[in-house]
Amino acid sequence: MAAVFIKEFQQMLRDRLTFGMAVGVPILQLVLFGYAINTDPRGLPTAIVAADTGPLAGSIVASLQNTGYFRIVHQGTSEGDAERLIESGEVQFIVVIPPQFSRRLVRGEHPQLLVAVDATDPSASGNALAALNAAAAQALQPDLTGALSFLQSPPAPYEVVVHRRYNPEGLSRYNIVPGLIGTILTMTMVMLTSLAMTRERERGTMENLLATPVLPAEVMAGKILPYVVIGYVQLGVILGAAALLFEVPLEGSFMLLMAMIGVFIVANLGVGFTFSTLARNQLQAMQMTFFFFLPSMLLSGFMFPFRAMPRWAQWVGEVLPLTHFLRIVRGIMLKGSTADLLVGELWPMLAFMLVAGALALARYRQTLD
Repeated sequence: MAAVFIKEFQQMLRDRLTFGMAVGVPILQLVLFGYAINTDPRGLPTAIVAADTGPLAGSIVASLQNTGYFRIVHQGTSEGDAERLIESGEVQFIVVIPPQFSRRLVRGEHPQLLVAVDATDPSASGNALAALNAAAAQALQPDLTGALSFLQSPPAPYEVVVHRRYNPEGLSRYNIVPGLIGTILTMTMVMLTSLAMTRERERGTMENLLATPVLPAEVMAGKILPYVVIGYVQLGVILGAAALLFEVPLEGSFMLLMAMIGVFIVANLGVGFTFSTLARNQLQAMQMTFFFFLPSMLLSGFMFPFRAMPRWAQWVGEVLPLTHFLRIVRGIMLKGSTADLLVGELWPMLAFMLVAGALALARYRQTLD
């Protein structure tokens, strides 16, 4: 038993990649769960549309900022500009202060304060809405003195009306099911492609493939294209379940969604092909897949609100194609986003796809030598 133990331990130390994964994965999990994951997002980008710029309206805006949940990134008088910001995902909230708000308030007419929230991810805005209601009840207490003290008695001097955009009922499946498209495709596409070249090597058919007059780009394309078809088959199953079982809407263009998913599939297949050129066997390929899939799932905004993560974790998440694809698929399915609103999320995926493809070709040329 001791001899087998020594032999197995030496064998494990020789396999540096497997040993590195055994040490690296726990460290990665500790860092991500300990530092990057946060379920209480603060500093959410907010647009203020103020048709009334009086002192009472200013007190309400200051009260929202003091909660720590709202970060004012846009102030103006045009609701159209604010609408475009929430459609593109640049802001989470729109606070509309109507005309003559202060005048109607001091006259005891109980005006309405409109708050529109991007509810595609209900967990990202739940605590902020609770803080909003608490701040609204206390915002004007220092101002309602003297002749205005009668407004401190119930009911509240103004009413906060919340409109949950794109997911009025706050259904979590509207957020999770579109996100599953990206996570399932990431896991399966990277894993299946990473096993392609290692399978050739383990079965002894790699030498025959290298002996053919096939260019590296042709080999990669030939290996990738069958899995593109599989990816679209998986997509059909998920979209069918989303429509029939979960009743998730598709507000945008179906063809635009298909095109964006094609870019995302190819980007992940490029990663898988790169892993297949690095791994010496299928076990190592599986380990690399897990090492890529774990941060993709945790830092993309699928499981936890993206804006709740620290800045460094958001920078890492912005590199991953799943982060941008989740915004694209939720934008198309829930918001009806058009191509011009999605360009900012498309080019990072294209850049990632080109880098992954270049690395795969570079590694494959080394095997030809």
